[in-house]
Amino acid sequence: MDILHLVDRLEELVNQSRLIPFSKNVMINEDRLIDIIDQMRVSVPDETKKAQKVLADRDRLLAQATEEAERYKEIARRERDMMVDQEQIVQHARIRAEQIAETARREAAGIVGESDEYATQTLATMETEIMRVLQQVRNGILLLRTQRGNRDNDPEEPDA
Repeated sequence: MDILHLVDRLEELVNQSRLIPFSKNVMINEDRLIDIIDQMRVSVPDETKKAQKVLADRDRLLAQATEEAERYKEIARRERDMMVDQEQIVQHARIRAEQIAETARREAAGIVGESDEYATQTLATMETEIMRVLQQVRNGILLLRTQRGNRDNDPEEPDA
């Protein structure tokens, strides 16, 4: 029988027992108490055996897992050593690195070209805008000179 079940039965026996007045003591049926204790005595070795079996199984599985892990590590070491020795892999890596570098150079050149084009367009737009503003300033100056010239030549206006 499960030890936890027996502990529950023991607790139930205590909870169902009569309380002795003016104390925290209870009157327990001795036969039932001894019966539960006897069952616990029988059950504890069984539970201990189960626990020992679980521990033995765990140790066995742990040993197997460790052994298998060591095997895999050794296989991986061998494969790594074979790969390191293969010149073909190294050469392939060099070729791929050169391809990546060339692609990066082309993309960088494209970005620089696009940046130059953007800067040229922006400066051209600014030049057009500046020329427009400059023309407005010149027109304003010309207008002011014309108006001043007309005032200087106009006899009807009193001199200030």
